[in-house]
Amino acid sequence: MATLTLRGRAIDFHKDDEYMTPKSAWEQIKQYIPKDKVIWECFYGDSKSGLFLQELGFNVIHEKIDFFTENRGEILISNPPFSRKVKVFERLKELDKPFIMILPVSTITKKFYMDYFADKCKIIIPPKRIQFIKNGEQTNRSWFDVIYICYNIDTLDKQITYLSLEK
Repeated sequence: MATLTLRGRAIDFHKDDEYMTPKSAWEQIKQYIPKDKVIWECFYGDSKSGLFLQELGFNVIHEKIDFFTENRGEILISNPPFSRKVKVFERLKELDKPFIMILPVSTITKKFYMDYFADKCKIIIPPKRIQFIKNGEQTNRSWFDVIYICYNIDTLDKQITYLSLEK
């Protein structure tokens, strides 16, 4: 367990929370991310995720601030710490803003998700496993499947959107 201190508040993260988002994860869903909204990439990580979204043409707030106490942007897009899913969803419910979160597929089977978000979210299923970045290096053996869980995203017209492999 690693501890990060933000504005005098200690936040504990599990060592397995340190898998960073590759640019390809945002590229494959860029057509579903609203272009007219200010994005808060709300989990700082290695700082690159927000830069990737900016490179794709989005207006992004990406600062080393505490998601659990701050409130920025019009839409939240991130790869949150998986060990803190319950607290993340409690906070998302409190903020009640549109979001796109990369999370393990098992998230949609959990009580905390089903109690509030199950009938309010749409899902984007990637064409293959996302290979995250660990310790600055691209992984190539991800052992879990993730999905994009989307709340109040107007660009999605289906409950489940399957992304196809590029040809």
